[in-house]
Amino acid sequence: MEKHLTYDAVGEAVEELPQAASRRAGWKDFFILAKPGILFSNSITAFGGFWVASGGQVDWLKLLLTLAGTILVMASGCVLNNYLDRDLDSKMARTRKRATAAGLVAPKTVLWYGISLGVAGIAVLGLGVNILSALLGLIGLFVYVWIYTAWLKRTSTWSTMIGGVAGAVPPVIGYCAVTGNIDLGAGVLFSILFLWQPPHFWALGIRRLEEYRAAGFPLLPVVKGVFPTQISMVRYVVLLVPVSLLMYLLGYVGEIYLTAAAALGLYWAYLCLRGFMAGDQIKWAKKNFVFSINYLTILFVVMVIDTVSR
Repeated sequence: MEKHLTYDAVGEAVEELPQAASRRAGWKDFFILAKPGILFSNSITAFGGFWVASGGQVDWLKLLLTLAGTILVMASGCVLNNYLDRDLDSKMARTRKRATAAGLVAPKTVLWYGISLGVAGIAVLGLGVNILSALLGLIGLFVYVWIYTAWLKRTSTWSTMIGGVAGAVPPVIGYCAVTGNIDLGAGVLFSILFLWQPPHFWALGIRRLEEYRAAGFPLLPVVKGVFPTQISMVRYVVLLVPVSLLMYLLGYVGEIYLTAAAALGLYWAYLCLRGFMAGDQIKWAKKNFVFSINYLTILFVVMVIDTVSR
C-alpha cells in the first residue's frame, strides 16, 4: 500500500493514515471489526462455564453449538460497537485505522453485518442449545450495544461497570447451556467476569489517557484522574480474590484451581497497589493491562484442567 507523507512544522516527515479511497476493504477488515482478541478471550470463559457445568460428561455437539452461537453474538456486539463509535474511533491512534473509522466500509454495510451476526448467534443458541442461553445472549447484546455503547459510553463514568454486565454473560451462557437454569454456580462465574472487567479496562484507560481525553470519552481516569481510578481498581481486584475462590468452596473445582486463583488474584492486587508508587504510570498501566488478560485466560484454563483431573 502506498504511504502518504506530510511534513510537520519543523520539517520532519510524518506518515499519514491511508485515505479511504486508496484501497478497498477486504475480508481481514471485516474480521478485525469483530475484534478477534475479545472473541478469543471470552470464548475461553464460555468454554470454561460449559465444562465446569458438565462435570466431565461433555456433550460435544452442544459445546460446539454453544461456542458458535456465543461467538456470533459477541462478534455482533463488537461490530455494532464499531458502527456506533466510528466518529470517536477516528480521533484515537489505537482505533483510527479500523475500517469504520477510516471510512473503508459504508456504515450501512457494517450495521447489517452486525445485525446479521447477532440474528445468527441467537438462532444457533435458541435452536441448537436452549432458550435460556439464547435469552442470555440477547440480554448481553442489548446491554452492550444500546445501554453501554450507544448511551453510557459517551455520557457517564458508569459505562465501564454497566459494560461489565454484558461482558460477564459468556461464561453464564456456557454454564446454562448445560444446566438449563441459573443457579449459584452461574452467579459466581458472572461475578468473576463482572469484577474483572473494570480494573482491566481502567488500566487501558490510564495507559491511553490522553487519547480517551481527546476523543471525549468520559472514562473514570479522564473525569476523576489516575489516583481515584487506582483506588477503584484495588477495590475490584481485592473483592475478586475471594469471589474467585467460591468456585472451590462450592465444590465445582479442586485444589489446583484454588492455588492458582489465589496466587493470580493476590499478585494482581499487589500489582495494583504498586501503581501508587510507580514513577511511570503509563508503563505500570501497560503491565497491569497485560496481566489482566493473562489472569482471565489462565484462571479459566486452570478451571478446565482442574475439572478434567478430578
